[in-house]
Amino acid sequence: MSSTLVIAAMLVLIVILLLAGAPIKPVRFAGQALVKLGIGAMLLFFLNVFGSEFGLYVPINLFTTIVTGFLGVFGLASLAAVNFFIL
Repeated sequence: MSSTLVIAAMLVLIVILLLAGAPIKPVRFAGQALVKLGIGAMLLFFLNVFGSEFGLYVPINLFTTIVTGFLGVFGLASLAAVNFFIL
């Protein structure tokens, strides 16, 4: 796809949302989900940085980010335990 087509599609979508109004609950849910996924990716990054001293590495992919993002520190600890004891 060309960049002008992508930009034009985004502008059309913004104009439609401004005219019709966005439903609040789905937008809020999507925003909260994206924030949780971002926090999960950051937690995994810091685990990999500080865990490298102990030989602990958990790959940052969609599955591990979802687990860490939605379960928080307990999800991070469970992924680290699986990596440390099982793998």
